[in-house]
Amino acid sequence: MATNSRPTVLVISAHSGDFVWRAGGALALYAERGYDVRIVCLSYGERGESQGLWKQEGMPLDKAKEGRRLEAEAAAEALGASISFLDLGDYPLRVDDSGLAKIVAAMRAAQPDVLLTHVANDPYNRDHNAAHEATLLARQVAQAAGHDRSTSPIGAPQVLQFEPHQPEQCGFSPNLLLDITPVFDRKRKAMECMGAQSHLVQYYTDLGLRRGVQAVRNSGAKSIVQAEAYQRVFPIVGEVLQ
Repeated sequence: MATNSRPTVLVISAHSGDFVWRAGGALALYAERGYDVRIVCLSYGERGESQGLWKQEGMPLDKAKEGRRLEAEAAAEALGASISFLDLGDYPLRVDDSGLAKIVAAMRAAQPDVLLTHVANDPYNRDHNAAHEATLLARQVAQAAGHDRSTSPIGAPQVLQFEPHQPEQCGFSPNLLLDITPVFDRKRKAMECMGAQSHLVQYYTDLGLRRGVQAVRNSGAKSIVQAEAYQRVFPIVGEVLQ
């Protein structure tokens, strides 16, 4: 039956670095709030997202995977999260029935209060689309009362899409700006673990500053410096207009 008693944030990340750049602040923030923060990487990003490793002469595929795994584990530790890898391959990422079953099992074990994943349509990286679709399909299956009676169905966790690298090309329209200022040092440390993609550290630092400016404008909270942007898949439910 249910295997988790703490509130949980579960991330479904296409590659081993995606969760760091796009949601590292959220993960560190919720880890500090006492949540059980779990990351599932569908692939290591060994073929298409390991530029720094492939510059090394004679790099074999298994060594690239191992390098990415070690980086991601260090980053997860810096954020206060646990991490697992499904090793489904990348470029292209294909989530077959066996992979989907593993994602469903991870959801039922976590009983997540919120799910974080990629946008639905990234024309630059179709692996991200595959991760988005797998997350929504696994959520549907994980809710089914008749699926795997030895485990408990999940509820109706919100799915938040984190910001893609080129949002204007992906139909990304954020409706949540999350203040990550108190934990940005932890996100920075996690980003610096990702040596195979070290060129992205400054980019995502600058992006956080821009989103921070927008968060101040939309909230009036001048203490905000760094923020991350998210887009909800489902409507929120409440009793007041806000």
